[in-house]
Amino acid sequence: MPPTTASAEPRLRWESRRADHHARVDRLTAARRARAAACLAHPVEDFLFTYYPFRIGALRRWSPGWGAALEGAAAPEGEGWWSCDGAVLRVAEAERDATALRLARFIRDLCAAVAARPAFHGCFGLHEWAMVYRSAEARRHAAWPLRLGAEGTDAVVASMPVRCGHFDAFRFFTPEARPLNRLQPDLAGRLANEQPGCIHVNMDLYKWAMKLRQLVPSELAADAFDLALRARETDMRASPYDLRALGLEPIRVETPEGRADYEAAQRALAEAAAPIRARLIAACDLILGP
Repeated sequence: MPPTTASAEPRLRWESRRADHHARVDRLTAARRARAAACLAHPVEDFLFTYYPFRIGALRRWSPGWGAALEGAAAPEGEGWWSCDGAVLRVAEAERDATALRLARFIRDLCAAVAARPAFHGCFGLHEWAMVYRSAEARRHAAWPLRLGAEGTDAVVASMPVRCGHFDAFRFFTPEARPLNRLQPDLAGRLANEQPGCIHVNMDLYKWAMKLRQLVPSELAADAFDLALRARETDMRASPYDLRALGLEPIRVETPEGRADYEAAQRALAEAAAPIRARLIAACDLILGP
């Protein structure tokens, strides 16, 4: 049955939610927008706008998500995903097409598998080190020095166990580093390998929320983005790069104290990710229907 005006969220309430979302995204992306205007690069935050191919405008656009009804007769942001039934707005049925349903099923299954798996906190962020192992001259952030130099970086990778189960991180390992990894993750094995302690798995919650876009509440996507910002900073503080000029003190995972610091940060991120993942699962269940 189509939603009625009585069951719809009042205009003043959802307009306030939308304004809060816009203000939050503007605050979270202010530094990126200022750098873009000045044509300046940033080795940490740029990742969230290049590796994850979502524009700030897409993150800023607001939707209540699939199944929600809003009081009103005109689309709030001029997007094509709205339908209007009398004085009630909602995300149009056409947005929940076969492609969206397949994506929601995959995201739901992946998030549920991750949530059911015990967390592993012993990787110590060595994926970034493995990406420059014996190939320091080809490092992705060539403008930034390695804290321990090329030989020191290689020595850390060779002396510690490398255990990365995230395919999208593993595929950037140097050829020499790949055999050192205790796991050999591939795309097909994603559901079997990803686990809730992994910084990149938790960062990816932003990707999955944005891929569903208007079908999930925009506040959920903003929460995932906020988490991804925190995770990316931890990721790069634990990397072999010296980023102190950016105000980022290194997490020295080559030392016992640094490994303890990294594990504590990793656990905190996993704890913050768990409710976001649960909300994303619930949103996918709603999209998929009974």
